[in-house]
Amino acid sequence: MLSPECVHELRAFWLPNMTDAGLDRLIDLMEKGSPMLVHGCFTKTVPMGCLASHVAWNHPATSHLTVDAGINWLHRVAGLNPATSYVIREWDSRGGDNWELRADFLAELKEHRLTRHQGVKPVDRLQQLVEV
Repeated sequence: MLSPECVHELRAFWLPNMTDAGLDRLIDLMEKGSPMLVHGCFTKTVPMGCLASHVAWNHPATSHLTVDAGINWLHRVAGLNPATSYVIREWDSRGGDNWELRADFLAELKEHRLTRHQGVKPVDRLQQLVEV
């Protein structure tokens, strides 16, 4: 089970600042148990990175960065201190190979993905083209 502080940070700072592509990337990596999703460091070698790095590589403000992408995304986009992030500390201390940890993170990510676009009116592209 994720700590209450970790869940709060994930919901308040991480999820609202992730792109759909970043969210989908984390879900995909966790579902596969991918070795590309690492713990204990932000980046081993591109494309091997932690949660923050994979989110950053799929965010327009930080996609151009490599080894420092996760740190920059946490600080500049999510407004967190990478050294004190509860999410990063939880991920690093328990390890990405911990299946229970992955399942807990995966449940949070999938729930957010389901509710992310509820209430958003779909764009009618055909109508937009007709109006031009």
